[in-house]
Amino acid sequence: MTELEIRGKRQDKSDGFASGVLILSLSTVIVKIIGLIYKIPMLTLLGSEGMGYFNSAYEIYTLFGVVSTAGLPVAMSVLIARARCGGELTEKKIFSAAMTLFLSLGVVGSLLMLGLAPIFSSALGSDRAVFCMIAISPTVFFICLSSVYRGFFQGLGRMRETAISQVIEAALKLILGLVFAYIALRCGYSAPKVAACAVMGLVAGSAASALYLALSKRAHGRSLNGADRCGADGRCPKNECSDTLGIEKKSEQGRRRICRELLTIAIPITLSSAVISITKIIDMTVILRRMQDIGYQSAEAFSVYGSYTTLALPLFSLAPALISSVALPLVPALASAVARGDKDEQVAVVGDAVRLTMIISMPISLGLSLFSREILSLIFAWQESAVALSAPLLSILALSVPLACLITVESAILQAYSRAGLPIISMLAGSAIKLLTAYFLIGDPDICIVGAPISTFFCDLVINAINWVFIGRLLPRGLDFGTIAKPFFAAFMSVGVSRLALAALAARFGSSGVMTLGAVALSALIYLPLSFFVGAVRREDIARMPIINKRFSRKLENKII
Repeated sequence: MTELEIRGKRQDKSDGFASGVLILSLSTVIVKIIGLIYKIPMLTLLGSEGMGYFNSAYEIYTLFGVVSTAGLPVAMSVLIARARCGGELTEKKIFSAAMTLFLSLGVVGSLLMLGLAPIFSSALGSDRAVFCMIAISPTVFFICLSSVYRGFFQGLGRMRETAISQVIEAALKLILGLVFAYIALRCGYSAPKVAACAVMGLVAGSAASALYLALSKRAHGRSLNGADRCGADGRCPKNECSDTLGIEKKSEQGRRRICRELLTIAIPITLSSAVISITKIIDMTVILRRMQDIGYQSAEAFSVYGSYTTLALPLFSLAPALISSVALPLVPALASAVARGDKDEQVAVVGDAVRLTMIISMPISLGLSLFSREILSLIFAWQESAVALSAPLLSILALSVPLACLITVESAILQAYSRAGLPIISMLAGSAIKLLTAYFLIGDPDICIVGAPISTFFCDLVINAINWVFIGRLLPRGLDFGTIAKPFFAAFMSVGVSRLALAALAARFGSSGVMTLGAVALSALIYLPLSFFVGAVRREDIARMPIINKRFSRKLENKII
């Protein structure tokens, strides 16, 4: 094979990878937008108290979903990708074994959540939350079912099915959740039962997502199983890969072998994700219980918690969700550099990952912090009391955005160095700090719920500090300080100028949504050229971004070279 052909194949793989990242990035953005839109009318229907019940049940469900599915789709996609050079029966065995394992976890998870719902609701200090927890329990089963198909398609390099299924799930959650909640209100149900009806929209959305994936698997099964292999006939020409997994011929032995392979790959990823989910649940319990300890009634505590988790937390989580897609293309480059022993490239790739993370997260962080009230008032215009409560919480919480984004990148860096278990240590330490800080701060009547975002900041700070100790031992040398300082300077200047401009105009003409949008636009107009001017953004960064047109990207790379 000529060098030109080799480069062509590499380019095709790179383009396919970038296309997959683009598809998942777009679906992530769409899902997040739908989720934010969903909360606006839902808050009107349920009120802050109802949203408190809804969000508390969702956090419990997330834990069961993480334990059941966090690492298994990734593990399945790895095994499918390895088996693509082998016979058709190998892929079928993997899919069959994974289906058995996933469905077993789904049934057990749903039954456990259903059975433990009274205990969970009692731990939160209100038996009224039990309705939502019972209603959401079937979702664990459908999520496990969806994960089998998503892992299969991802192993084949097909991200479209996963992306579409995520959008279907989010859209039906929005539409049906609102319909069910509205019907429940018309029937005169109480706030906990209305919230439980709204949760049924999520159940229906996850079921529809699983159905779409199952139909897609059936429709595309033949082409996927035979057309994209090493040879034209779907077989490896030299038969070198047919025993990659070492699966025994006996069906039962092969199934057990595949399950062991799946669990071996999945357990470290699952443990890391489970630590985050468990921490969120304990944090939720601490917030609700400590507020009741200082004199809040149960309904009042859930109302405050509902405002915080419905208004402040979704905006905070937007940036980390985007960073996971932007940082993804840089991780294979780091793994390749590590494999070759190229120390300069390792430092360069890690530096680029951190710099791009700061370029995106810094303006979002400062913008949310300085414009918290204006942004929340624009989105939740008819919820003045909830906005008044959540705005100062978002201002503090937004300071953690760069730290939360860096955690995503740091975990990916450690995975590239084959140190996937190390983030568990840092997350456990950060979680301990978070829980201790939240317990004492929220228990102070003068601080109360404000202690929640403060504890998040200290948690993320500790996780970052420990992760960088690990990364510092792996990197050949340290990073340039300008990697963080330059994006911060550009963001501080642009957001600061727009904040002053908005304050001046509001003092003269009064505040409005149009002025808020204008201030945000002004920040972006200042930030982009200023980032280029101070050297935070480089021409190479544009060429690497998956959202840039491929032709433009290639031309730009040629100019750079």
